[in-house]
Amino acid sequence: MRHVVVVGGGASGIVAAISAARNGAKVTLIEHKDRVGKKLLSTGNGRCNLTNTYMNSECFRSDDISLVSKVLEKFGTHETILFFEELGAFLKDRNGYVYPFSDQASTVLDVLRMELDRLHVSIAANQKVKNITKSKQQFTIKTDQECFVSDAVILATGGKAASVLGSDGSGYDLAKNFGHHISPVVPALVQLKCKGDYFKQISGVRTQAKVSLYVDQSLISSDVGELQLTNYGISGIPVFQISRYAAKALYEHKTVFAELDFLPHIGEKELEELIENRLQKHGHKTAEDFMTGLLHKKLATMLLKESKIPLHVVMNDVYVEKINYLIKLCKRFQVTVLDTNDFEQAQVCAGGVKTVEVHETLESIYEENLYLIGELLDVDGICGGYNLQWAWATGFIAGENAAKGK
Repeated sequence: MRHVVVVGGGASGIVAAISAARNGAKVTLIEHKDRVGKKLLSTGNGRCNLTNTYMNSECFRSDDISLVSKVLEKFGTHETILFFEELGAFLKDRNGYVYPFSDQASTVLDVLRMELDRLHVSIAANQKVKNITKSKQQFTIKTDQECFVSDAVILATGGKAASVLGSDGSGYDLAKNFGHHISPVVPALVQLKCKGDYFKQISGVRTQAKVSLYVDQSLISSDVGELQLTNYGISGIPVFQISRYAAKALYEHKTVFAELDFLPHIGEKELEELIENRLQKHGHKTAEDFMTGLLHKKLATMLLKESKIPLHVVMNDVYVEKINYLIKLCKRFQVTVLDTNDFEQAQVCAGGVKTVEVHETLESIYEENLYLIGELLDVDGICGGYNLQWAWATGFIAGENAAKGK
């Protein structure tokens, strides 16, 4: 019987252990927290968005994305749903986003832990792996408490996001010791810190908006959704979706700014006509009252101030140039991005072990029977269950191959 050691008890590591055990291996799962799966409990705001019915490699990011398609062909949405239903989880589809019917991430973790128990997977908790070496086709895994010998090792250590929940970046050094190279690791699915004193006055505002990211004056990415304005910058799903590009560019010391469209459902020409109609009907009102009903009050006040239009002035008395500038700010409000929030606030990381350095089986090209999976690899998904799908898929495939020795 082959002995497989899985290093890391997060989403990918748990499924890797289950997959290896189902394929006849003796499995030891090493986790440096007191229990496996702690980070899983925080996913999807505690509801655990397992996967998505729309599954395509375009929903993932990497320096080399080709591995993603190959992995998803073997283990996609259908396989994930079947896997969890077989474990006893009742699932639901909410506009393509797949959740446990209970809306509790704990449900997902519970069925996974029960399967680990059923398969007699040995869990070594509260142990941090210090070193992994290989001699005569066997690995020696030394922790701060004991030593394990195995036929295969699966590195499922995660990245650096939310280290308090287990991902501390230690896996990168373990991978480098076997010859692997690491693409720069930066926070992803994270808030952006921006320049501007006005953020304090609009903090707490939530509004539909289009967020476009520019790097050195070139449009890189954009997304539409609920924008959250904070006292330090911008947050919300559309910001998360573009944040990995901002983080990468800032790491390379490039100039980054975001353009915010506060009325994404209408074009700029339509907005000009709308404002002209409002002037005809409500031009007698003060600027403050004129904007009431168009945008959130805090946001409207800030935009008027930035347009140099006093709140108390009657709109019919405002110069047309200032009104045109107000329209421009509503549609193309530019903010300089200074930084991202740190890894503790990030949902995932961008960067990691280069994907060209693993086979389709997730086995290292440098070391036979060494597998690298999950967030440790240079793959990050957009919001919507894609990062968990990557964890389940890579874990299942690596576990199966590690157990069979191929």
